[in-house]
Amino acid sequence: MLSERFTAALTYATQLHANQVRKGSGIPYIAHLLGVASIALEYGANEDEAIAALLHDAIEDQGGAATREEIRRRFGDNVTAIVDGCTDADTIPKPPWRQRKEAYLAHLPTASPSVLLVSVADKLYNARSILKDYRVLDESLWQRFQGGKAGTLWYYRALVSTFIQTGNTEIVTELERVVLELETLVLNNS
Repeated sequence: MLSERFTAALTYATQLHANQVRKGSGIPYIAHLLGVASIALEYGANEDEAIAALLHDAIEDQGGAATREEIRRRFGDNVTAIVDGCTDADTIPKPPWRQRKEAYLAHLPTASPSVLLVSVADKLYNARSILKDYRVLDESLWQRFQGGKAGTLWYYRALVSTFIQTGNTEIVTELERVVLELETLVLNNS
């Protein structure tokens, strides 16, 4: 069961991301955070992992080191370590896109099972969103992404390959299925 800590994390995440929307969609950012937490819980997350799922973008997008310390104060070292493991940059400006993605991929093989669960849940939510939006927007979708079409497809295929190396769990299989469906749809539209 989830305790008041989860409720506090949900409130904190809602406050942190209150003015943020999903890329190009106008959808409140909290929808993504709730979706990632939901996926993580569906695949067996404990409370710390579910809290980290709510906060997985907080350091990267909402304050860097100061936010990290606030997460540590409110939710402890374990949650902070999971959020850190899901963060691809905590500086402004962020390093170049491809460099960040390659560094993120490189750290996954040594990441904890908790980091892997939250990270795959995040990437699964994103891949499902990309697939859904591609069906509506077609090729214009890729304008939303720094990596464009080629970079985005490369990144999601590389994520699948890397996650499989860490253990081909049910959630990784689901991510692979969604990425393959996206790749097939894009190829058939070419």
